[in-house]
Amino acid sequence: MGDFETLTLERVGDVLRVTIAHPTSALNAVDERLHSDLTALFARLRREPEARAVVLTGRGRAFSAGGDFAWFPELRDMTKLDALRRDAKQLIWDLLDVELPIVAAVNGHAMGLGASIALLCDVIFMADTATIGDPHVKVGLVAGDGGAVIWPQLVGFARAKEFLMTGEMLSATRAAEMGLINYAVPGDQLDSKVAEVVGKILANPRWAVRWTKTAANIPLKMLANQISDAAIAYETLSNLTKDRSEAVAAFVEKRKPIFSGE
Repeated sequence: MGDFETLTLERVGDVLRVTIAHPTSALNAVDERLHSDLTALFARLRREPEARAVVLTGRGRAFSAGGDFAWFPELRDMTKLDALRRDAKQLIWDLLDVELPIVAAVNGHAMGLGASIALLCDVIFMADTATIGDPHVKVGLVAGDGGAVIWPQLVGFARAKEFLMTGEMLSATRAAEMGLINYAVPGDQLDSKVAEVVGKILANPRWAVRWTKTAANIPLKMLANQISDAAIAYETLSNLTKDRSEAVAAFVEKRKPIFSGE
């Protein structure tokens, strides 16, 4: 399972530890390579024969800080944009379809798709110095790659819509208090706290754990099936707006964007 460019995988007993480790991005920003690797990862984890649990974390200062602005200009090409649309839908579906328990160890900032992936895991730990949020709207995009599916299920519709429409980032402590994540822990205790819960999971019979998770994920898979096509289609459309182009240009030029509503 070592043929990824932006992920590292390590087997530790019955646990498969997956680390987002983009070689050219200190913040593990999502570009074509990382998006492709994540899509392939969850498809492969659905068929993982040896591990009994997965720990998903990031390297360095970020779990994944969302989309890479250097990649965005390429997505004006409809062929590439449509391929991304199909992969985005499959990534979320496969993540929810993995029967192995997945524990997220969010070591640093989780934004956009990074946040969605973390929140779609089964148990979510965050270092208390990390932040989480879905700022798609701030860069002219619809929160289509999982945010519209999972946020309302964790914090309710009113809070979810507030955070998805403002793009506000949340501290780990606040995220834990409102039930968006399970635990906010000191950064130097993240691995030990994750290992503690993983140990409790592994102490139970394998098939009881796997099939309990599978049953619990049925409503989420139904929601993803109902929502994802429309949400990702809206995100694709928003990528073609003038305000989206202005957001990218303003970031590159290091200035405040001037949105026209077009």
